[in-house]
Amino acid sequence: MSIDHYENFPVASLLCPPAIRPAVMAIYHFARTADDIADEGNADTETRLRDLEAYGADLDALYGDRPTSRRWAAVFEPLEVARVAHALPRQPLSDLLEAFRQDTGNPLYETRQSLLDYCRRSANPVGRLLLHLYGVDDPIALKQSDAICSALQLINFWQDCSIDLPRERIYIPLEDARRHGIDLTSPATLQDSRHSRAMLAELCAWAAELMHSGAPLVHVIPGRAGWELRLVVQGGLRVLERIAAMGHSTIRQRPALAAPDFLPIAWRAMRMRPHGSLS
Repeated sequence: MSIDHYENFPVASLLCPPAIRPAVMAIYHFARTADDIADEGNADTETRLRDLEAYGADLDALYGDRPTSRRWAAVFEPLEVARVAHALPRQPLSDLLEAFRQDTGNPLYETRQSLLDYCRRSANPVGRLLLHLYGVDDPIALKQSDAICSALQLINFWQDCSIDLPRERIYIPLEDARRHGIDLTSPATLQDSRHSRAMLAELCAWAAELMHSGAPLVHVIPGRAGWELRLVVQGGLRVLERIAAMGHSTIRQRPALAAPDFLPIAWRAMRMRPHGSLS
């Protein structure tokens, strides 16, 4: 199970209800393609922003019932089908694009709250779109979905420190770093140490707390989709266990889930009860 960026949910898995599977795939490819524009390859920032502007113009055209540029026809044609079939709201898609534009500047995040604000636009819209497809729209469920999506993204950040920091992508709140005596002005030179491990242990505990607060949503989502969400929640928590098992040394190397992890993930998913333990 992957919890990589924009793979925070198993795309078109066997548990995904067939009726919404094409729409889930369309949303995924919209997000994945835009994320790649913002982050992959060797293009400079100006080119990335220009391409994201063109991508956003195609989204505007789609929701304005006008022809798109056809540059990303493989993305926008399925998205148009999903939009019509499921009345997909536009705002979550626009929020995703805003987050991708922000990514191109490699910004710093002073506080945990500012990082959560980024997650509000970069991760939470995916969960809200999925809830829309499931026909779930009550405020408590939306809040729980936001907590799960933000937790998944935070877990991905702490898992990927060895990859992100050399690229000067800093998702560690500066206030947390300072509290542990860590200077993030030169992230490529940041070394694994007892200070960095203590900091990451605190950040992982924060992500776990968020995940636990959102986990009751698995009992609200109907049918197979609810079971899929159970696996996503438990998969994220399992990654945190892997990080803890290596002493929170993710600045040195990236932990990953493997086939042997699936059995405990599945077992814990089956044992999730309302108002009960997650494991």
